[in-house]
Amino acid sequence: MSPRLLRRAGSALRYLLLSLAAFLSVFPFFWMAIGATNTTADINKGKVSLGSALSANIASFVAAVDVPLILWNSVKIAVFGTALTLLVSSLAGYGFEMFRSKLRERIYAVVLLTLMVPFAALMIPLFMMMASSGLIDTHIAIILPSIASAFIIFYFRQASKAFPRELRDAAKIDGLREWQIFLFIYVPVMRSTYAAAFVIVFMMNWNNYLWPLIVLQSNETKTITLVVASLASAYYPDYGTVMIGTILATLPTLFVFFAMQRQFVQGMLGSVK
Repeated sequence: MSPRLLRRAGSALRYLLLSLAAFLSVFPFFWMAIGATNTTADINKGKVSLGSALSANIASFVAAVDVPLILWNSVKIAVFGTALTLLVSSLAGYGFEMFRSKLRERIYAVVLLTLMVPFAALMIPLFMMMASSGLIDTHIAIILPSIASAFIIFYFRQASKAFPRELRDAAKIDGLREWQIFLFIYVPVMRSTYAAAFVIVFMMNWNNYLWPLIVLQSNETKTITLVVASLASAYYPDYGTVMIGTILATLPTLFVFFAMQRQFVQGMLGSVK
């Protein structure tokens, strides 16, 4: 076989594998959208065509759930949690990279070691801590444990290695204080890193399930992920209604990702502007 035919065969195989991967990635969303228009009986039969039960499923979901409240709860946790995580973790990553000391690497190693501790081992101590502080069934109990994220600290420190130290030195010569350097020089230069971290942390906070399931006990404080899970775990679940809730829970993360896709890729590749 000639080299030209080998290249064509390789390209065809590559496109075939990519098409298969794209189909496997998109099909769950397609099934979710189709299921939202069908009844539970049709979904159980495996129907993959549009149905006529969309309005009934929407009405059933609105009747079963206080939609504005659960969306507000999820948005509040995701937005405030993401903002605080980016602030604290970026400050920590900046400090670990810019300031030198004998204990720096040892402290950083301890921070990284916390990544190896499974969350299941932390649930009981965290719950006892929140209970003793009177924070059970509050959104503060969801936000606080996620503020100092070891992974995001690691991510910002690695990204800060590409930050031009000459800018920091020049700013010091001009008389800027450290907080001014961080706020007016570091943050604008590292905006693609912040964008990528924002997407990651926002999705983690929005899709968080296990810890809110433990802490949030009243219907007034629950998030959309908890509500959809409770609808799906009913004795006779209405899958059409569940699909409506799943779509509603998925749309914000899709919007955030596609709106910041370019900055996300730049940030993950380590580009600095």
